[in-house]
Amino acid sequence: MRAWGRTYNEDGSYQWVVVETDPITGDNTALRITQLIQVLKMDRGESPFYANYGIPARLSVVQSVFPDVFVFQTQAQFAPFFASLIISRLPSTTPTYLVNIVTLNGQPISMKVPV
Repeated sequence: MRAWGRTYNEDGSYQWVVVETDPITGDNTALRITQLIQVLKMDRGESPFYANYGIPARLSVVQSVFPDVFVFQTQAQFAPFFASLIISRLPSTTPTYLVNIVTLNGQPISMKVPV
């Protein structure tokens, strides 16, 4: 499988990087994490292929209501790919979530994802 992820440079610009399944081990962990982050940043219905992915973040900011229901749905969609996946809202004025992952090989990963 293949996905594209964005990395930010020190000068504020960004670069698209390909993320693929590990050809030796067949591990999809990096690919699934990239997909999860993209879904959290994607607007609801933005993808023509995955209509049930994304969260209505912009509408949530306008209405001042956090999109927790859609985040929990995203957590349920991606949970089978990890040993543990917990997405929790951080106290902030903008929707920001803390993503805690334990991969299938036991590696813990924690990251903040502003949406």
